[in-house]
Amino acid sequence: MAQAKEGDTVRVHYTGKLEDGTVFDTSSERAPMEFTIGEGEIIPGFEQAVIGMEPGETKTARIPPEEAYGPHRDDMTLTVDRDQFPADINPEPGQQLQIQQSGGRVAIVTVSDVSESTVTLDANHPLAGQPLTFDIQLVDIVQQVTSGRPL
Repeated sequence: MAQAKEGDTVRVHYTGKLEDGTVFDTSSERAPMEFTIGEGEIIPGFEQAVIGMEPGETKTARIPPEEAYGPHRDDMTLTVDRDQFPADINPEPGQQLQIQQSGGRVAIVTVSDVSESTVTLDANHPLAGQPLTFDIQLVDIVQQVTSGRPL
């Protein structure tokens, strides 16, 4: 039976959990996720876990932060004066906001702390710095490659 390898387009069902067992995402109530291995469409550790699997096979993979969303970086947090917020925005911890960066790019940040005079914004991915566990089922290999060419 065929095994998934780099360049193959695959469909998987998955359940992602934090260290304490909390489920943060699952495909169980929707269509399987489809991606091409090696295209960088998903986190590297997940791609690596799928390589070598056969359709119908299931496995559990523990993925360290370095192969998931990276370490939590302190340089991606910023404390700003509360008076820099528009009057109609009342920031609260956990709230996600869009901010415009120089050059016109928009970034999504999470409010991580609020005091009377300041608000701390965190631009890290919410799962940065966390090891993740995925229960993975390879549903299908949609398109296989041989010698660098799709079959």
